[in-house]
Amino acid sequence: MSSNIKKRAALGKGLSALLENASTDITTKSPDSGGVVGSISTIPIQSIEANPFNPRTHFEQEALTELSESIAVHGIIQPLTVRKLGNDKYQLISGERRFRASQIAGLTEVPAYIRIANDQSMLEMALVENIQREDLNAIEVALSYQRLIDECSLTQEQMSQKISKSRSSITNHLRLLKLPVEIQLGVRDNVISMGHARALVSAGDEAFQLQLFNRVIFDNLSVRDLETLIREGDHPTHVKSTEKAPAASPELNAAQHTFRSFLGDRVSAKVEIKKSNLGSGKIVINFNSEVDLNRIIEILNK
Repeated sequence: MSSNIKKRAALGKGLSALLENASTDITTKSPDSGGVVGSISTIPIQSIEANPFNPRTHFEQEALTELSESIAVHGIIQPLTVRKLGNDKYQLISGERRFRASQIAGLTEVPAYIRIANDQSMLEMALVENIQREDLNAIEVALSYQRLIDECSLTQEQMSQKISKSRSSITNHLRLLKLPVEIQLGVRDNVISMGHARALVSAGDEAFQLQLFNRVIFDNLSVRDLETLIREGDHPTHVKSTEKAPAASPELNAAQHTFRSFLGDRVSAKVEIKKSNLGSGKIVINFNSEVDLNRIIEILNK
């Protein structure tokens, strides 16, 4: 079975099941005769409120701006889906990015399907639908899994069947929620990969996890490098290495002096050139204040 077929099957148990059922669409029934009047209504954007069950909590402003510019020119191609709350008020079921971008674009009305749904079905539909999105980050997926367990009373086995994901994948995502908040934000903002995060889960106590997290960022460590540090179990600043750095050569000392002279006396920067036995290395320019940093940037930009 292809992944696309699996995905459609999973969605059929969530939001698409509601969308495909005409009996839940109050826009398809004429209030007078019961006849079909069309499946899309145009409703005031100010009458719509966001979906409180949406697992997506982070929207990239640049992407929203780009979408709003497209909407301003072409309009909304795919209608929103809402439920009627009464008194001409509606609540989003799906399409929050389009909704937010439409607000930025200054639209006063938007096309929408108007559906019937209770809170419990809305929550499950929103979670199942959004889990299928490719642009959700691993933390948002993990939080969605946890909400399905806590608020929809689903077991991991039931969830696996509903969303067509393996139990091991579900378990690996849920384990990310045990990490310190700083690391979870790092995953959310793509500072580190899910592979790094999975390795950090098994690193031990929170302090050691955070030390390793900072080391990954500072030294741009691969997942394999991180796993090696964890196996050794040493403090990141005292990591044992199979390759000892060679002693500084006269050439390296001269190069460091050249860099220091280039920066001049206006900054108190210390320059270090580190080189491995394999010939690779890095140049580290240390600074003691924001003033120092700005002066270094100014000099390098000349």
